[in-house]
Amino acid sequence: MIVTVRLIRNFEYRTIRTIPIREVDTQQTVKQFIARLLQEVKSVKGIPPPFKTHPYDTLKISHQAGSFKANDIVINLEGDETLILPGEKTLADCGVVSETEMSFFNLAEYQKYKLNPEKKW
Repeated sequence: MIVTVRLIRNFEYRTIRTIPIREVDTQQTVKQFIARLLQEVKSVKGIPPPFKTHPYDTLKISHQAGSFKANDIVINLEGDETLILPGEKTLADCGVVSETEMSFFNLAEYQKYKLNPEKKW
């Protein structure tokens, strides 16, 4: 199974890179998947160094095949209670299926952005 992960380094300046993740096991927990992502981000070629060292800690479902996309190009600010993936659940329990697009970001930065979702360029 393949999922797409959007690395969000900065919400205000829309600093985003997208990487495909192949051979995803939906029976692994979100914490295990985050650990894998942190390793893969460091080894992917073509990703600038600031993305490789950013303190990512949260996954949120952005889009699933056949469903709607959010109007905000950075991240959907709605549905946090159902779309932010809790660490102890499996990816399957969270509704992750093939071709799911997820955002990977720092939760504290997201909460700050959510209070004032202003774009700076």
